[in-house]
Amino acid sequence: MFFMHVINATDRLPTRGHAAKRLSILEAGARVFCREGYTGANIDMIAAEASVSRQTVYNHYGDKDRLFAAVVTEITQRCNARSFEVLATFPDQPADLEDELIAFAMRLTQKCVCDEDGKYLRKLIQSEGERHPHLFAGWRTEGPGKVWSALAARFARLAYAGHLKLDDPDVAARQFIALVNAELHIPALFGEKLENDQLREVTTRAVKTFLRAYRRNGKEGQETTRVGRALPA
Repeated sequence: MFFMHVINATDRLPTRGHAAKRLSILEAGARVFCREGYTGANIDMIAAEASVSRQTVYNHYGDKDRLFAAVVTEITQRCNARSFEVLATFPDQPADLEDELIAFAMRLTQKCVCDEDGKYLRKLIQSEGERHPHLFAGWRTEGPGKVWSALAARFARLAYAGHLKLDDPDVAARQFIALVNAELHIPALFGEKLENDQLREVTTRAVKTFLRAYRRNGKEGQETTRVGRALPA
C-alpha cells in the first residue's frame, strides 16, 4: 500500500531525509514497545519520541501493527549482522582452544547478547511473543536459526581437526549458546548490566562446561588430527 507524503511543521525542522526519519521512527518504536508493551504503546508516543509528526509515522508504516513488525525485523537483521561479524572471528585453528573459545564467547556476549539491540529483542520476545507467534516464528528462522547453523559448521570443523568429539554439531552449537546465555538471563530480566570482569567469569564457566562435555582427550585428539590431515581437503 502506498501513502501520500505529507510535510508537517512538527517535523520540517531540522530537515531530515527519508532514511533518517525511518531509522528514527524504528529506534523510537523499539524503545516505546519495550517500555510500554505493544498494547500500551501508540503512534503518538512513538512520533513524539522520534520527533516527527504522527502523519509521518503513518506515511512510513501505515499502522501500529506494521510498525511493530518492522521494528522486530530491523532489530533481528542488526543482531544477525553483528552475530556474523563475531562468527567470522571464531577460532577455526586454535593454539589454545579453551582461551580462544572464552575470548570468542566474550565477543558474543558483548556485541550480540548484552548490547542494546539484544536487550530490545529479548524484551519484545518475552512480552509479546505469545501475542505475535507468526512474527516471532519468522524471527526464530531468520535469527537464531541462521546463527546456530553457522556456528554448528564451525564446531564441525573443530571436530574434524580433532579438537572436539561431537555426535551432532547442531546440538553442540545450541548448547554452547545456551551455556553462554544461562547466567545472563536473570540479570537481563531485571535490567542489570554486568561488567566485563563478570562477563568473563560467566563465559569462562560456560566454555569450561562445554569443553568438559565435548573436548577430546589428548591421545584421541592427536590420532584424529593425524587421520584428518591424511584425508584430502
